[in-house]
Amino acid sequence: MEYKFTESNFQTEVLESDIPVLVDFYADWCGPCKMMGPIVDAMAEKFEGKMKIGKLNVDDNGAVAQKYRVASIPTFIIFKGGEPVATYLGAMSSESLEEKLNQVL
Repeated sequence: MEYKFTESNFQTEVLESDIPVLVDFYADWCGPCKMMGPIVDAMAEKFEGKMKIGKLNVDDNGAVAQKYRVASIPTFIIFKGGEPVATYLGAMSSESLEEKLNQVL
């Protein structure tokens, strides 16, 4: 299951999560973000129960994007214990993303 993160649920869903969380910072108008959509969906299914995976729309939740200095999208940040532990920029292959997620687990 893919999560939808917002400014209002970021604290509880991401920072207070007891498992690692991948946040996909995206926008609806972003081509590479659209390309990553199905890959992120597939990872959400594959890692269900081991990692929470979801999206945060930077246009609707600018304060969160600013806080984590998201300057270009897509940006993927993995949080563990409430702290960002890894950041990846730009589109990538499914294999590449899966490898990055496994490194954190």
